[in-house]
Amino acid sequence: MAVKFLSQEWLEALKAGLQASDEVSAAAKGKEGRILQVVNTDGDPIFYWVAFSDGEVEVGMGQIQDATATVTTTYEVAASLAQGDLSPTAAFMSGKVDVSNLMAAMSFQGVLGKFADVIQEIDTEY
Repeated sequence: MAVKFLSQEWLEALKAGLQASDEVSAAAKGKEGRILQVVNTDGDPIFYWVAFSDGEVEVGMGQIQDATATVTTTYEVAASLAQGDLSPTAAFMSGKVDVSNLMAAMSFQGVLGKFADVIQEIDTEY
């Protein structure tokens, strides 16, 4: 059954997929970071976060203290990224994604690339 994109159920599916993925665990090995995602909608923005610590991954709804980087975009761009219709590099280069602490975010590129694989496996309603 499909879950609504960026809902609590979607985040739970994402967390389960990330924690079950040996590829994500391997990519996150030796990495420490907290990424706050801000997705602007027609209403209130949606906040969720991803934290990783030496191969362990956590995901949650809301804001997180001391984010290493913050990624801000629109719902439409977030959906295109999640579906694989838009690459993160193209989104950033075209100004569709704003990233605070770009150097830190770039150091997590390998981990985040594995996240995309897991996201595309979730049966999602956009």
